[in-house]
Amino acid sequence: MPNALSPWHLIILVLVVVVLFGAKRLPDAARSIGKSMKIFKAETKDMRSSSDGADGADGAVARDGASGPDARQLPQSGATAA
Repeated sequence: MPNALSPWHLIILVLVVVVLFGAKRLPDAARSIGKSMKIFKAETKDMRSSSDGADGADGAVARDGASGPDARQLPQSGATAA
């Protein structure tokens, strides 16, 4: 038996999805998946560009002069311990 899906398999799969989720919910689900993919692509592109241009000669110094991702500081809170 071949591993490829025939057109009948695809039609049955689409019908099952429509029956399970309903025709009203499918456009919203597809729209949210599209937005998520767009955000994911933008973030991965940003990560690639920051890793290509921000590394120093040895790759350990970040743009702000910190020595790696663990060197970030937490913001100071208004209440200080005595």
